[in-house]
Amino acid sequence: MKAAVLRFVGEPLAIEEVRIDDPLPREVLIRTAAVEVCRSDLHVVEGLSAVPLPTILGHEAAGVVEKVGSQVRYVEPGDHVVTCLSVFCGHCEFCTAGQPYNCESPETDRGDHEAPRLSQGDEVVHQFYHLSSFAERMLVHENAVVKICPDMPLDRAALIGCGVLTGFGAVTHTAGIEVGSTVAVIGCGGVGLSAINSAAIAGAGRIIAVDVTSAKLALARQFGATDGIDATAVDPVGAVKDMTGGGVAYSFEALGRKETAEQAFRMLRTGGVATIIGMLPDGEMIEIHGADLLYDQTLQGSNMGSNRFRVDIPRLIDFYLDGKLRLDDMISQRIHLKDINEAFGAMKQGEIARSVILFD
Repeated sequence: MKAAVLRFVGEPLAIEEVRIDDPLPREVLIRTAAVEVCRSDLHVVEGLSAVPLPTILGHEAAGVVEKVGSQVRYVEPGDHVVTCLSVFCGHCEFCTAGQPYNCESPETDRGDHEAPRLSQGDEVVHQFYHLSSFAERMLVHENAVVKICPDMPLDRAALIGCGVLTGFGAVTHTAGIEVGSTVAVIGCGGVGLSAINSAAIAGAGRIIAVDVTSAKLALARQFGATDGIDATAVDPVGAVKDMTGGGVAYSFEALGRKETAEQAFRMLRTGGVATIIGMLPDGEMIEIHGADLLYDQTLQGSNMGSNRFRVDIPRLIDFYLDGKLRLDDMISQRIHLKDINEAFGAMKQGEIARSVILFD
């Protein structure tokens, strides 16, 4: 199969032929239909997150099941599925405690004594986030997929597997905002727009979008933002506090940067909660004033929106089909796999919300 392979940090991805193995008893072989280009992939290309190389990136995908292992009962060939990197074993302490997104069981990967899922000759090609979806096929554990209705367009469905699920879950699961609450979202890319959309669905009273691009601020209003702040023109912390009379009850940082993560905490009111959704570079530290903790303020992270993806993704698809979840406006361009490096360039320039790679 053809796949986009990263061999060296900082180098463009190369389209190469890669061998994909047959499914083991609990594995599923998927023909990739669509995959989104996410900033987490760019972090790896730029060396901000370390993974074994060579690897095939990509983790936000949808496709059609082609073959299943002998013990798989959840899906069968022909089913439409969305993949999710929150692969779960189903019986570890985290899974049984209702936190499958924190599962770290090694049984969802292949063991050292087993053939690799991906290879080139004698060389192992490492799998990224259990998925590696910048490829014509994916071979994954059965607990990395959720079956969806065939009425859902697969290019829109792919968005839900990471960015939309993360933004939605951070708002509804991790933070658990209340109806009528004040919300600020820093960063209006795919994850930030999803957080805004979800806050609107959840009944937030005021949603303030913060970005440095006027086009994205305009897009944020389409997704439900009531206000927009251009962070290049004013201090966003001061502006949020002025607009709300002291700060918001909930803030969400969707960029993965030290400065904006600290701003998210500083724009809280007494008792407010700041949730960091974005992936900060490895080794990055966040600084806050210790005295602020005396005002019952909380700084917290969110692992993929604290999702239960086999429950959440079908609900999000229903929201889309009912006209509540705005996925159509999130796709800035549809491209081919050969255009992957140009898509990363457009992302770095801040020009787009999401690029989607379509496969024949």
